[in-house]
Amino acid sequence: MKSKQLKTDFLNELTGIIQNTPFALVSTVIDKERYRQRHQAAENPYHIGLRFGLERIFYCLRQPESITHIVVEQRGKVEDDELELEFRRICAGNSYLHKPLPFQLVFADKKSNSAGLQLADLVARPIGLHILRPEQSNRAFEIVNDKFYKNSRGDKHGYGLKCYP
Repeated sequence: MKSKQLKTDFLNELTGIIQNTPFALVSTVIDKERYRQRHQAAENPYHIGLRFGLERIFYCLRQPESITHIVVEQRGKVEDDELELEFRRICAGNSYLHKPLPFQLVFADKKSNSAGLQLADLVARPIGLHILRPEQSNRAFEIVNDKFYKNSRGDKHGYGLKCYP
């Protein structure tokens, strides 16, 4: 019984931290199976997600003259090199915006224990589950739902939450 109470207390405290921490959430969900069914020469879905995410972060920040550091978790030499190459292509203008983006990539070791990367890990699964299984109960998504970046009309879809296809 004590461990159940500890878990409940922990989740309640974590919920409070997320609710009370000011941040704007930008998330991209790629339904890889639907994407592969629609596109014969499929592009890497992670590259698509990266492009959509960077475009939305650019709109959210609206500070084209300032360099913004985008921190990602290291995965492995090959994966990191591929990500960096695609990141540089996107920031050079290979995106919907067709203009340079003022971002700089920073790789963080998993051991760095970055609060931002931990927060990203905490919200990623509930968002994906909400999109892929909308009928399933999802308390964690309900908590982050108000954190999405929204347009001036208050719409998160296509702004802070991009789903593709």
